[in-house]
Amino acid sequence: MCLNRISHLNLNQEHFRHSLGVSKPSSLRETVVEVPNVSWDDIGGLEDVKRDLKELVQYPVEHPEKFEKFGMSPSKGVLFYGPPGCGKTLMAKAVANECQANFISVKGPELLTMWFGESEANVRDVFEKARQAAPCVLFFDELDSIAQQRGGSQGDGGGAADRVMNQLLTEIDGIGAKKNVFIIGATNRPDIIDTALMRPGRLDQLIYIPMPDHDSRLSILRATLRKSPVAKNVDLTYLSAQTDKFTGADLTEICQSACKLAIREEIERDIERERMREEAGDDMDADDDEDDEASDTMPEILPTHFEAAVRNARRSVSDRDLAQYASFAQTLQQSRAAVTGSAGGSLANFAFPNQSSNLAGGDGEGKDDDDDEEDLYS
Repeated sequence: MCLNRISHLNLNQEHFRHSLGVSKPSSLRETVVEVPNVSWDDIGGLEDVKRDLKELVQYPVEHPEKFEKFGMSPSKGVLFYGPPGCGKTLMAKAVANECQANFISVKGPELLTMWFGESEANVRDVFEKARQAAPCVLFFDELDSIAQQRGGSQGDGGGAADRVMNQLLTEIDGIGAKKNVFIIGATNRPDIIDTALMRPGRLDQLIYIPMPDHDSRLSILRATLRKSPVAKNVDLTYLSAQTDKFTGADLTEICQSACKLAIREEIERDIERERMREEAGDDMDADDDEDDEASDTMPEILPTHFEAAVRNARRSVSDRDLAQYASFAQTLQQSRAAVTGSAGGSLANFAFPNQSSNLAGGDGEGKDDDDDEEDLYS
């Protein structure tokens, strides 16, 4: 009987898709590898940052023929820097989800141990797991804890921080073009990170995650409350206008506090209704059951809940911290504009001179020679 049933079973594509979603490779069971469920809709604002990330991560995966046509190798990594609570971790998860790539999240201090040589071994193991899980997005949170500038590590156990930094640079350079591994680093202290990590060919793309503006705050509030029953008279536009210099995490805390107040009020009303039912006796049982089905004690989150939540809200980033991040971003922009050419002029307004078409022939002469030699810094 069982053999007859088995002989009539048919496997289709849906069965394999389900198995692919629930099964994990045996080589990756020791490492937490996941495909996040965070999408671009979960992140409010930051439209320019989203566009840059799509070009950096999604385009090489979805349109590899374009990169092959123009002879360009995709970037290996990107560095997020900015105030805490502005969505750096969510942005990395959304990138992995949109590319349907595996996602490995590593906290910087997790790699450091007290044993000699174990920290470097942990860095090698993480990159080995990422290569096995390709296509993979390898996310280093709190990167400044393991990527500080070398040379100033006296008294830390024989220069352990410098050895970890050297191992990190070696592993990033060792990722080949065929291994589709993209590295994302996030830090709140970009000023103490070693400059060798941010050179072209490594984490060469520096993306500043700024404080949300008015439109971004409104998008964050709508994205956070998209699954919550909010009353129609709650003016989210006015709320976003009054929460200047609040990060995305601060706005999320306001929404969570308002939800907690609504839940508390509903539970208190349910307890009061149960107490009144017990005092009234069995005469009102039938009527109360009909009222419970017809009405809800707290159907929506009211403006009073948001007002109480905003009164108790706090800012996680001070004006002094914002000034430091703005100063670093301005310094980085000025350092790029201050680059001078061989003639001594600034390269900020670089343009080719108006010449005849013989430039095309000159450009094509050395192309074959460049293709024969492997670029050590790509």
